[in-house]
Parts: sequence; C-alpha cells; structure tokens
Amino acid sequence: MEEIKERYELAMERIRAMKQEKTVSAPFYAYFEKMADFLLEMDAYRADVEAGKPERMSLAELQEQNRRLYGDVAGGAYKESYANPAKAVAELGGGYGQILSFVYTELRGMLIWAVEGRLTDMTVTAELFIELYNAFEEETPSVESLKEIIYWHMSDYCDIFIPDRIREQLDPSLDFAEKIICGSDLSDPRYLYRFGEYITENELGVSHFLAGLSQSEIDAMASTFTEGYRMGFVAAGIDLSKKKTVNIRYSLGFERVVKAAISQFEKMGLRSVIYREASHSINRRPQGNPGYGSTKPSRQYEFDHKEDMALYLDKKLNERRLSVLHSAYEEYQELAAVHAGPAVMEIFGEHPFMPETCQTALHFDEKQQALMVSYNSETGQMVNHYIPGDERSFTIIAWPIPEIGGNYEEIFREIVKINNLDYHLYQGIQQKLIDALDEGEAVYIKGAGENRTEMYVQLWQPADREKETIFENCVADVNIPVGEVFTSPKLQGTHGTLHVSQVYLNEFRYADLELTFEDGKITAYTCRNFADEAENKQFIRANVLFNHETLPLGEFAIGTNTTAYMVAKQYDIGAKLPILIAEKMGPHFAVGDTCYSWAEDNPVYNPDGKEIIARDNECSLLRKTDVSQAYFNCHTDITIPYDELDRIEVVRPDGSRIPLIAGGRFVLPGTEELNRPFDER
Repeated sequence: MEEIKERYELAMERIRAMKQEKTVSAPFYAYFEKMADFLLEMDAYRADVEAGKPERMSLAELQEQNRRLYGDVAGGAYKESYANPAKAVAELGGGYGQILSFVYTELRGMLIWAVEGRLTDMTVTAELFIELYNAFEEETPSVESLKEIIYWHMSDYCDIFIPDRIREQLDPSLDFAEKIICGSDLSDPRYLYRFGEYITENELGVSHFLAGLSQSEIDAMASTFTEGYRMGFVAAGIDLSKKKTVNIRYSLGFERVVKAAISQFEKMGLRSVIYREASHSINRRPQGNPGYGSTKPSRQYEFDHKEDMALYLDKKLNERRLSVLHSAYEEYQELAAVHAGPAVMEIFGEHPFMPETCQTALHFDEKQQALMVSYNSETGQMVNHYIPGDERSFTIIAWPIPEIGGNYEEIFREIVKINNLDYHLYQGIQQKLIDALDEGEAVYIKGAGENRTEMYVQLWQPADREKETIFENCVADVNIPVGEVFTSPKLQGTHGTLHVSQVYLNEFRYADLELTFEDGKITAYTCRNFADEAENKQFIRANVLFNHETLPLGEFAIGTNTTAYMVAKQYDIGAKLPILIAEKMGPHFAVGDTCYSWAEDNPVYNPDGKEIIARDNECSLLRKTDVSQAYFNCHTDITIPYDELDRIEVVRPDGSRIPLIAGGRFVLPGTEELNRPFDER
C-alpha cells in the first residue's frame, strides 16, 4: 500500500506540473488541461472524503458539489463535452477523438474510486493519463501508438480490475454501501451523496416518500421481496441453508427498503453483498451492468460508450481476460460456493429513451462481436461451475420513480397492491389455462388491428398427463408480481411474425419492432427507430440479439395480470413499465435462453404436484454434447398488450382449437374473473 501511495503522490505531482507546461500543441492541449483539472479536483475530493468533510456539509452544499462533479456529462452539457465522441472527433480529429473520449470515460471512474478510497484504481488510471500526455509532448503521436498504450494498460491491469470485480460480487466484507445504508439517518437525504453517484429528483423523491412511510409498511414491502426470494428456493427444491450470501441490486433512494431486506435476509442466514455498477471498461457489459446505481447523467452518454472495449479488444486479450477470470474464481471459490444468487429491485418510470446514432462512437467489428459472444459463453459456463445453476435462485421486483409523473405517490401505492395480489386466486385461474394448454400441440397467437403478429408456437408433449405438465404456474416468488403461465417452446415447427407497435426493452424504446421466426429461430428483424433500415437492423442486432447471428424463442407465456394492465392504462404509463410487469400484461415471447437455463435437469413442480417437463428446447439440449452451443447468456421478453391482441388459441393434435383469449378478453371457462379489471376501471 505504501508503494501505491507513493506512486499516487508522484502522479498527482506530475499532473500539477502539467498545468505549468505548454509542451503539447493545439488542439490537444485544451483536452489535457481540462482532464488535468478534473483529476486534481478528484484528488481534492478524495482528500475531503477521507477527512469526513462531506458529512459536515449542508444539503445545499452537497447538491451544488454533485452538480459540479457531474456537470460535464449531465443533460445537454454532454453534447459539448469531450465525453461525446462526436464533439471529441470534431475538436481533436478522427482516431484521436475516439481514443481521448474513451480515456475521459475511464477517468470519470475517479469519482467512485475517490469515495470508496480505492487508491490503486485512481493511481493506475492517472498513470495512463500521464503516459498519454507524455506521448503528445513535442510532436503528435500516431493513432496506432496511442491504441498500443491503452491496449497494454488494459492487458497489464486486467489482473487487478477483473479479480476485484469478482470479489465485489461475492465478498460481504466489502461493505461500503451496507455501512451507508445501515449506519445513516435515512430521514436525512444527505446520506445519498455519500455514495458518489449522480443524485437527481428521482433519488431524493423516492427517499423522501419512503421516509414518510411507517416501519411496518417498509417491512411489508421488504418482506414481499425477501419472501419471494426464499420461496424461489422452496419451489425449486434447493436447500437455502447451505448458502451464506445474497446479492441485493437496487437503485439509490430505496435504502429504507434495502435496510429492512438486509435484516430479513440475515434472519434466513444470509449476509448481503451490495456492489455498484462496474466502472472500468474491461468490466462493463454492453448488454447492461448489474449492481446498484442512480439516474444516469445522460443516457446518450451511456449508449455512446457501451462498446468502448472495441478500442482494444482482440483474441489475445480475450483469452487473457478469461484466464484472469478463471484464476479469480479459483481464488474466491469458497465465497462462490455459498452464494445464493441475486435479489433485484428494478425501477421504472424514466422517460422512454430512443438513442441517437453516433457514427463516431466506438463499435465492435464482426471479429470483436464474435469474441464477445464467445467470452459471454465461456463466462456463463465458468459462473455455472463455481455457482451451479441448480444451487442458486433469484427474485425480481420493480418500483416506480418520481420521473413517472405527477401522480407518483398514487402510482407507487398501486404498484404495492399489484405486487401483493392474491396469488391463490391467480393460481387457480392459471391452472385452468394450463389444463387447456396441456391438450395442445401448438398455440396460435394473432394480433388485432394494425398489429401484424401471427405466430404458431409448438409445444412439447407430456408423456403422462396425470403427473406431467408443460406450463409453469407462475405466482409471486422469484418473479414479482403474480400473473403468468409460461413454457419453453419446441423450436421445430414454431414460426411466424411477432410484432408490437411500441415496446421498451433493456432501457431502449422500440417503434414497430418486428421479428420473423422459422423453426423457432429469428430469421429477420426490423423496427422504425431510424430512417435508415441498416441502422434499425444494427440497433436490434446489438441490443436484442446481443451480436448473435440469431436467437431461439426461449419462452412463450400468457400474462394474466389484467389489474396491472388497467393501472397502466389509467395512468398512461404503459410505455414506462419494466418488462417484469409488462410481461404479465399479455402474451410474451422471450428470445435467448429458456427460463430454466443452467438448471434444466433440476425437477420443477407446479402447486398441483405435476412436474413441468418443458424445461429445454433443442438449443439447450446441446449442453449434453457441446455446452458452448447451448446457451446465449441473454433472455429478452417482448409483450403484446391486450389491446393489440385478437386471439390466442390452443391447437389440438386433431386440429380442433380451444379459445383462450378472443377480442383481447379471456374466454376460457373459469378465467372470466381476469376480465373484471377491464370493466371496473
């Protein structure tokens, strides 16, 4: 540690000296001067945090400091920032602009490392900045030489960055966040600024609202979450007593609920692991970063930099990453063995985001796309080896944030009700649907009006209908709220068009998303987000297919939560709902892995005692011969809302049909209760 302190002080001394020098020519001097100012500000911020100064600041002072620290990338300011690749290229030139914009995003990790006291991360990143600055002294270096500097920096330090990230995900002794949550006065919003994240009216509004609730209300919200987690283990027949840790993922502002959840998990024998989203580019994932966080300063900023690894990724480095990852799991294998899986609190209510295409942003080429697919596959296998899929579970719940609109508190209370609907009622109704579905060899789904959906989904056949079933009766355990029946479809024979006029997937809004399937796999795709069809295809390829050539249909489900659907209609928030709730509001189709991925051989039973035998499809079955071909490490649900749905019918082997939904309403005898919300609101 003394060596790091010495290196850090030398780095800061060198950066201070830069301010007195003029050895870098225009236009690059302005960039390095601004970055040097930022790094020196981070040094002062680190010293203030270490001395406890923020804890003595007023709320107004903390808010002003937070606005200043994030001001360069927040809102409209991002367009004029070096963090914007388009701006950087315009100012610094092609090649140079992309590289130095990337470096700026790496440097912004200093904010997080400063509050957590992570001096090693601050030091090595500051040294990268100095090395690049030195390269620009006297004469302008080549773009290739700059790329080489960054490449070797990532290669040299990935054996620090990657193991640290794995330990963060498994080790409860890394309790930076937990200490804030459990040791702060959560009625005083100043605690939010101790995390070092960008704080907006969303975080402040949630915290203020929750501060006004009674402890019994908070405990009940947390219990829905933690009990759902426990029941997931019971339903899957997994012994939770063998586990010692659970990962809580959430968004800032919900600390009162998280604090109650920590206590409730402790009573189950589980310590909470709470880590934030990754900051180093080598640890960030284009398909999303798990961990806690806050409202993004600029969602366009996040979008423009999600493939920053394209600057340095090649086959050799990919192999090194995997080698380091394996060594990290070996080092922390005892922690991995007792990890039970994630408990996730999602948020929703943000204004739908349709990103703009930045032509100068870094993007993976075809070889790099293939490397990422390969890396994700190898990583999935590695995680399953050290944290076996049949020994872990999860739960997910979602809450709104103030950005959803002026009726925030009303909506929040409605969501609390939705999350606590009578699962016994739904269990019985859904069993009626399952009984009918078990008679079929396929399901026919047809859109209404301008919705162009027409799909035939092939079903597996139970050998013994007295003991086996093909659809899971999903109440409210791992997947909150209640309200769906789902299956892993048979791919052979599944075909047709899936279309939805508007859908919100993985934080992005899609207009007129359309996927075509043959034998259960995507063969064509389009949307109307951009005027250029090539941009539409690339957008879907990157953010739905995650750079796979195709994906199979991993799940077909029928959502039954008409209460949630009508709440969405009443408050006009359908476009803002997370897929967790939206998937319960109509039939949905998941592309990617099945719901049972990595745990297909684990028997699962419905409440009626029947075993759910449709846990595989033809892709996941490949695990028995070549596991690298079996999984895609993604699962994206796409829902057709009831008002875009004409009918759903079960197709029997003899060709006769059982209507389940007609004209957007449930018509199967015994399911009429699901239509009540349509008439009451």
